[in-house]
Amino acid sequence: MAVEYRNDIPGRDAYFALFESTGWNREYGMRPEELREAIRGSWHMVNAYADGKLVGSGRIISDGVFHALIVDVIVLPEFQGQGVGTAITERLLAACRAARLRDVQLFCAKGNAPFYRRLGFTDRDAGAPGMDYRQAARSATAGPSGLR
Repeated sequence: MAVEYRNDIPGRDAYFALFESTGWNREYGMRPEELREAIRGSWHMVNAYADGKLVGSGRIISDGVFHALIVDVIVLPEFQGQGVGTAITERLLAACRAARLRDVQLFCAKGNAPFYRRLGFTDRDAGAPGMDYRQAARSATAGPSGLR
């Protein structure tokens, strides 16, 4: 089956179904509308379609000049191991190179580091800059950052 790659914003329900296939939403509790808003804020997005069905996706959050963060590279389980994730990631990296972004980082799911190492990513040193911030689900009165 041929896979077509496009730089579009997929349909809300199609993207939600793809996101749900990861199991990540058990932690995040995202609604379809929230995911739609999130992907609309992407700097660049690559989506894979087979027979018109969304089967993979990846996106970049960036300032367009200096920093880029590749996030949410997702491939439906039945399409994994067929080069779809590689093709999406290579296209995302090509967009970063074309824009001459100087710092490209990756947020990947646990256990996926070997896949990304094959594509040229390296592990961050233990003393490298960067930390994570974890918080409980945002309250209804919280602002966009979850802060009041």
